[in-house]
Amino acid sequence: MTATPIDPGQSRVPTVTPEEYTRTDGELLRKGQLAVRVAVLSSHALSVGVGQRDDARCVVKAQQLGIPVVRRSTGGLGLWHSPGDVVWSLLLPRSDPRVGNDFSKAYGRLGASTVRFLEQLGVSAAWRPPTGPASEYCLLSGRGAVLTVADRAIGGAAQHLTRQALLHHGVLPYRLDPPRLQELFDLSPELVERSLTCLEQVTEEVRPMELARRLRAALAFETEPQSA
Repeated sequence: MTATPIDPGQSRVPTVTPEEYTRTDGELLRKGQLAVRVAVLSSHALSVGVGQRDDARCVVKAQQLGIPVVRRSTGGLGLWHSPGDVVWSLLLPRSDPRVGNDFSKAYGRLGASTVRFLEQLGVSAAWRPPTGPASEYCLLSGRGAVLTVADRAIGGAAQHLTRQALLHHGVLPYRLDPPRLQELFDLSPELVERSLTCLEQVTEEVRPMELARRLRAALAFETEPQSA
C-alpha cells in the first residue's frame, strides 16, 4: 500500500471550518488509503457523535443559539469547537496491522503521537479513562479515553471503522470557553477549572499554527505504511 499523507511536506497547515474538516475526513475514509491530517479550526461549531440524538440538550441549545451543528461519522458525544482548536486525523487501511483487533480500546497506541507532541513541548501527557462526572460533553462522558495533563482532559478522539479503513481522529482545544460550556453542556465553571485544560494554558500561549506544525511533525511517522 502506498502512503498518501495529506499534510506532511507542505509548508503551511490548513485552516478550515469544522464542517469542512469533517467532510474531508469522510471523503478520505471512503478512499480507504493511508493518510494523516492536521488542521487549525477557523470557526465555532458544536460537533456530535453519529449516535447522539437530535433532541440532546446540547443540540437543541445550539440550534436555539444559531450555532452550527456538525454530525461526525465517529462515535462519542458533543464537543464545542472554537477558532484555534487543533484537529488531527489518522486513516489506516483495514489491512494495516496498526488497526488490530483492539482498535476500539487503543486510544493510547493510536494517539501516541499526541503524547509525543506535548512531551516535546515539556508537557507530560497520557491517554486515560475520563474522570467524569458523566456529561454530554465528550471529554467528560465516561466513554473511551481522553488525553490528560495533570489529571485534566486536554483532548479526545473518536473512531469509525468500515470494511476499507479505520478513521481515528481527535481534537486539542486551544482555549476553554467556560460560559459556552455551561450554556451547552451545563458544566459549572468550577467543574471546567477542575476537569479540563487546553493548549493555551499548558504551552504558555504558543500560537495554534505553530502547535499544529509541531503536531504534524510528531505524526509524520504514521505516514509510513506497515505490513503484518
